[in-house]
Amino acid sequence: MLKDFTKEKFDVLIQAGQSNAEGYGFGPVEEPYQPNERVWYLNADFTLSVAAEKVTGNEIQTNFSLSFADRYVKEGLLAEGRTLMIIRAAVGGTGFLSGQWKPEDPLFLRMMELTRTALGLNPENRLVGLLWHQGETDAECGASYDVHRMHLSTLLHLVREEFGTPELPFVAGDFVQHWKGEHLAICEPVVEAMRAVCRTCGHGAFVETDGLLSNLQELQRNPLGWEDPIHFSRKAVYALGRRYFEAYRGILAE
Repeated sequence: MLKDFTKEKFDVLIQAGQSNAEGYGFGPVEEPYQPNERVWYLNADFTLSVAAEKVTGNEIQTNFSLSFADRYVKEGLLAEGRTLMIIRAAVGGTGFLSGQWKPEDPLFLRMMELTRTALGLNPENRLVGLLWHQGETDAECGASYDVHRMHLSTLLHLVREEFGTPELPFVAGDFVQHWKGEHLAICEPVVEAMRAVCRTCGHGAFVETDGLLSNLQELQRNPLGWEDPIHFSRKAVYALGRRYFEAYRGILAE
């Protein structure tokens, strides 16, 4: 029997940005994420599925929303009788300057429509946060501090305004240090812009990524068939999700 999602009461969480939000973490972890019926994905094609890691070839591939969701449930943020819905809006290799995330661009528009769909399923559904990881593409496009700060501030403002959530928690994070260290000159303006938005937007937090390894560092092999210094490993992705959660919980405690 098909599940009637209009009977569910959802906490709705947006996960957006590019590939490290979409999730390209590979490799072993000690305690893999266990899917459960209290955490669902709203996928990019507007289908709903139980949130889970995916299998790519012979590899398990993950994203940081899962370890975030695990903590969200275990730490009691998900009230009894409610379900967490993660909007999977991220797409790898995308940015503001490459034409995907500005207000008139396709991925921004799809993210907004996904969110409207999620909230429209039940009047008791509520938007609880925006988790953002993006900026590598804009760094490669030569984004300045001022330009990136303007674009990211605009995106956050429009989400909060559209859904009547002026205090919506917003969490963003730094790049993989392996890749960033090799491209510091182009990365620093973008990362500093993200820090500034998180610092000044109200109810925002920025996650540092020191100590979190890339796929290439962690595995010493190439799960995607190419050297991968730009994506967090699966172990690092789990840690990143927990760091996002701690930042999120800090916002709630303000």
